[in-house]
Amino acid sequence: MTTLPTPAVPPRRRAAPECHAEVCVTCSDEAVAVRVTELLDDGLALVDTGEEISVALVDAKAGDRVLVHAKEAIAVLEEPP
Repeated sequence: MTTLPTPAVPPRRRAAPECHAEVCVTCSDEAVAVRVTELLDDGLALVDTGEEISVALVDAKAGDRVLVHAKEAIAVLEEPP
């Protein structure tokens, strides 16, 4: 008799933290635009929502608007002329 392998069970997803603000850059399903207010050490930055995000993937500076998803800046947005 041939024994078939047991299929892998996908890991359970942890519940997202409850959001207490109008926009939550941590668990939102969409990327949101925020403004960098201060660059910190180790590729981190503070933004105008009061949260700390990673800017390790982009070349952002204080004052730049960045697109953020899951606390990670994924693009620097161009300012309109």
